[in-house]
Amino acid sequence: MQTYDFDVLVIGAGAVGLAIGRAAALTGRSVVVVERHAAFGTETSSRNSEVIHSGLYYPAGSMKSNMCLKGNEKLYAYCKARGIDHQRCEKLVVATTGAEQVRLLELYNNGCKVGVDGLRLLSGDEARELEPEVSCEAALQVPSTGIFDSHAFMLALLGDLETAGGQLVCNTEFVRAEKLPTAGFVATLIGPESFELSAKCLVNSAGLAAINVRQNIGGTLTNDEIVPRYAKGSYFKLNRRAPFSRLVYPIPGVHGLGVHFTRDLAGAGRFGPDVEWITHPDHQVTDDRIASFVDAIRSYWKNIEPQDLSVDYAGVRPKYELDGKTGTDFRIDAFTPNGKAELINLIGIESPGLTSALEIADYLFADALSGKHVYDSSTP
Repeated sequence: MQTYDFDVLVIGAGAVGLAIGRAAALTGRSVVVVERHAAFGTETSSRNSEVIHSGLYYPAGSMKSNMCLKGNEKLYAYCKARGIDHQRCEKLVVATTGAEQVRLLELYNNGCKVGVDGLRLLSGDEARELEPEVSCEAALQVPSTGIFDSHAFMLALLGDLETAGGQLVCNTEFVRAEKLPTAGFVATLIGPESFELSAKCLVNSAGLAAINVRQNIGGTLTNDEIVPRYAKGSYFKLNRRAPFSRLVYPIPGVHGLGVHFTRDLAGAGRFGPDVEWITHPDHQVTDDRIASFVDAIRSYWKNIEPQDLSVDYAGVRPKYELDGKTGTDFRIDAFTPNGKAELINLIGIESPGLTSALEIADYLFADALSGKHVYDSSTP
């Protein structure tokens, strides 16, 4: 009979990987999460806006919509239960032209359709009653949007994982995995030296490296060819008093939510991210992007000046392309040859992945590992 080192091996210790490891360990399974970096959450999970998203933007029935809506409620509840600093600070999505007002109404209708609570359309004057410095013709008030301490969140997930008997191993990189004759996989990993671990279920939650990991898992690939794409987003911090108490977002673009205003829990403001397509992940930010940021920000805040901004940080969103089209939804594929999930690949887990982390984990362990139907997100 085949014996295994672990029931579940999770590759990648971002927020989603830690949430999955936690969920698996809480079911009594033996779990190890491996991370190539020296600490958890050093890539996408720590280089973002730290926003608790409402689920406003995503089409009804999409995985992003379902995961974000449920994840929003679970994240607020988890933060409250675990004493994680957070604020339900609201968001205004602003329209600055007549054409944008049409898009704003579409967002409102979509949000109502999918069940985002408390949405309210505002005139420009009503928006300025809430935020006197905002410049817009109309706005959408989104009460369920908030901010939180993402590092404390991941630390709490790790604590739950370890309390339930799971392990996190850092400085350990995935090399390849092969299907075992009966069930499960054996993975080759490299830390100080190369070694192997076997598991009944292998979960690929490697974020920016997820497609590369997927390509190095033997015996499971279909004929589709998923290509990684990387959308870099830069952030600039505001060197003066924040103009808004709420988050302020423009009408979203095709590949992102636009250069928006967010603030941290101490009230300091920042703007970002923009979208810059790159061939390999990098996190360098230079001040040559300030001019384009100022142009974008002035559409909804007229008092911004170039000297008000300074370099903060950048994040990279793990997008993908399939059949020449950029994927717009999370892609979660489960390999279930014997009615039980032996391999789960999570591809394109970008925003709202942080908000969705707890729901993604619950979804996998309520459905995929128990052998029930897994949502088919194979079509971008």
